Amino acid sequence: MSVDAAATPSFADLGMPPVLIKALNRANITSPTPVQAAVLPDALAGRDVLGRAATGSGKTLAFGLPILARLSTGRSKPKSPRALIVVPTRELAAQVRSSLEPLADATGMRVATVYGGTPYDRQIKRLRAGVDVVVATPGRLQDLVNRGACRLDQVEITVLDEADHLCDLGFFPAVSEIVSMTPEGGQRMLLSATLDGDVDRLVRKHLSNAVTHDCNPDKDMPDMEHHVLVTGPQNKLESAAALLRANPRSIVFTRTRHGATNLAADLAQLGVTTVDLHGSLSQNARERNLRKFRSGQADVVVATDVAARGIHVEGVNLVVHYDAPTEHKSYLHRSGRTARAGKSGVVVTLTTARQVSTVLRLQKAAGVTALHHDARTAPQPMTAESLAASGMTAGEAGVDTSGKSGAHTYNGSRHKSASRHGAPSRSRGRASLARVERPARTDRPRLDTRSVAGRDDRNPAARADRPRRDDRYRTVSGADARPRRDDRSAREGRPRRESPSPTTRGNATTSHETRSSDAAPRRPYEESRAVVNGDRPPTGRPTRKPGAGSGLKKARWTGAEKRAKAKR
Repeated sequence: MSVDAAATPSFADLGMPPVLIKALNRANITSPTPVQAAVLPDALAGRDVLGRAATGSGKTLAFGLPILARLSTGRSKPKSPRALIVVPTRELAAQVRSSLEPLADATGMRVATVYGGTPYDRQIKRLRAGVDVVVATPGRLQDLVNRGACRLDQVEITVLDEADHLCDLGFFPAVSEIVSMTPEGGQRMLLSATLDGDVDRLVRKHLSNAVTHDCNPDKDMPDMEHHVLVTGPQNKLESAAALLRANPRSIVFTRTRHGATNLAADLAQLGVTTVDLHGSLSQNARERNLRKFRSGQADVVVATDVAARGIHVEGVNLVVHYDAPTEHKSYLHRSGRTARAGKSGVVVTLTTARQVSTVLRLQKAAGVTALHHDARTAPQPMTAESLAASGMTAGEAGVDTSGKSGAHTYNGSRHKSASRHGAPSRSRGRASLARVERPARTDRPRLDTRSVAGRDDRNPAARADRPRRDDRYRTVSGADARPRRDDRSAREGRPRRESPSPTTRGNATTSHETRSSDAAPRRPYEESRAVVNGDRPPTGRPTRKPGAGSGLKKARWTGAEKRAKAKR
C-alpha cells in the first residue's frame, strides 16, 4: 500500500496527546513535516510502517512521537525496555536521544542510549534501573543481550532508523537477529532514504502488511544549492580555506580518517578554527569536538562519513565535499547536514579538472544540478550569494561528460590537472593535448667514456691501471712498509709466525702472499708513541688513530670473543 504526502495538517488533527503538543510548542515545533504527517496516523494506530523520505525531513519525530504517545501510560521492568530504536552510528544514537528526551520527560518516560566506545557498567546500571526506550547500535546491543543485561522479550515497538546505512555497514545479520528476538505481534517501523537490496530483505522477513509512505522527492527536496569548484591539486587547500572563511558554520567531509586529521590541522594553520570528527577518536573526544562546534568555539568540523548520518546542528550553512564520495547515496546524506528543518543551505564540491566528469555523473545519479566555478576566477569572498550569481552550468563551463578528456575548458582557458610534485601530468585519454617535440641538442659534445681511464670496464688498459681492493694485503717493501697495528702477537712480544715457503705441486710453484705485518718489522715503542702524539711517522704518510688497522679483522675477533664468553 502506498500513500502520498498530502496537505500538512496540525499535530492535534493527527491525534497527538495534548502533553506532547505542549512539549513540541516549547521546542518551537508547531506543524509537522510532510513525512511526519504521512507516517503518524498509521503509526499511532499500531500498524507496521515503511517510510522513505529525504535526509533532514524529520524522520526522527515521525517514529519517535508514536512511541511516546503509545507507551506513555505503562512502566517498564528492569532490563526490559518496551521500545527499541536501532541506528547505525553513535552520533545518530546521540542525536535521536537528544531529540526525544525533552518530549519523554514531559510524559514521564526514560530514554537510554547503548553504543560502543563507552563503559559497559554505566549502560548496565541504566538498564537495570529500568528504561522505556533504548536507542542502540547493533554491536553493543548484542553484547549486552549476551551478557544478560538486556532482554528484548518485552519490546512492543521496534524501529530501524537509516536501515539502508545499517545494511551498507554489514549489520544485516545482526539487525535481523535483534528483530527476531522481539515478540512477533509487536509493531515494527522501518524508515530509510532508500528501500533496495538488503533493506527489502528486512521488510519481507520482519514486516507484515506494512503501509509504505513514499513521500514525493521533488516536493520534499530541501532548499539546497549545489556548486562545483574546480581547482588545481596544489591550490585545493587554499581554495577550501578561502571558502570556509567566507562561510562560517560549515561541515567539511573527507574520505579517510587520516585525511580528516591532516585537513583540520592544515586549516587551523591558515586561520580557520576547526575540529575533527571520525572513527579513530574516542567517544569522549568525538562528543567534546561536537560540543565545541555546537557552541560556536569552532567554526568548521572536518568529518568522515561516520558523521554524515549523525550530525544535526542548527545553523549549518555550508557543506563542503573536500573529497567527493564514491556513491550518490553518500553524497545525499553528506549534503543533508545543511538545509534542515525547512531552511536553506549550500553544498560545494571541490575537485580537480580531471575529476569533473566523475563528479558530474555522481550528481546526476543523486538527482541534483550544480553550478560550476573556476577557482582562479571565482568571486572573492566566495559567499553563498556570490557563488549563486556567478556560476555556470556544466555545458557553459565546457565540461566533457564523456569522461575521455583529461583537461576541461573553464572561462575560455585550459585548466589542466597536475601531478603530485606540480608538473603537468600527461592525460591518458584520446583527446589529450599533443606532446611538444623538443629538438635534439647538438651543441653539447658527446662524451667518449672509453677515453677516460677507469670509467669503462670494457677498456683493458683502464682496468689494468685501476687499483685493486686486495692491493693493501700484498707485501710492501722499502720506505712504505708499515706494520699492522692490530697484530696482537707482535704487540704482546710473542714470536711472529714466519711466512710459509713456496710450495711445489708437480711442475707448478705456488707463491703465498703475505701481509705487511708479516713482512716488515714492528716499529719500536718510541716511534709508536710519536705517532700517537701527532708527529708524522718516518714513512711520510698521514697519521692514523691507534687501532685504525683492519676493522674487519678486529670486529671478527671481538665477535668471536663474545661468543666464547657466552659459552662460558
